[in-house]
Amino acid sequence: MNKQALAEWVHGKLGGTKVQAEEIVDGIFNEIIQTMKKGGEVSVAGFGIFSVKARAARMARNPKTGEQVKVAAKKVPKFRPAKGLKDMVA
Repeated sequence: MNKQALAEWVHGKLGGTKVQAEEIVDGIFNEIIQTMKKGGEVSVAGFGIFSVKARAARMARNPKTGEQVKVAAKKVPKFRPAKGLKDMVA
């Protein structure tokens, strides 16, 4: 399932226009992203938690040349599935 299919599902459930359904789906994703940008986390009961994890700077190796390369610290998105979701998928 992709974002377009999700918008079509919302349209089928709520009615209205497809544009409105796309706006709802886009709005949900945008709110998740904005919350994560601020360092917060989004918890959806029974589904999981979207959060941001800080990765420390580290030294890595270029596999082609064997040269040591410094990798800068950065923030990465993280998703932790809820137990209910894990049980449904397994």
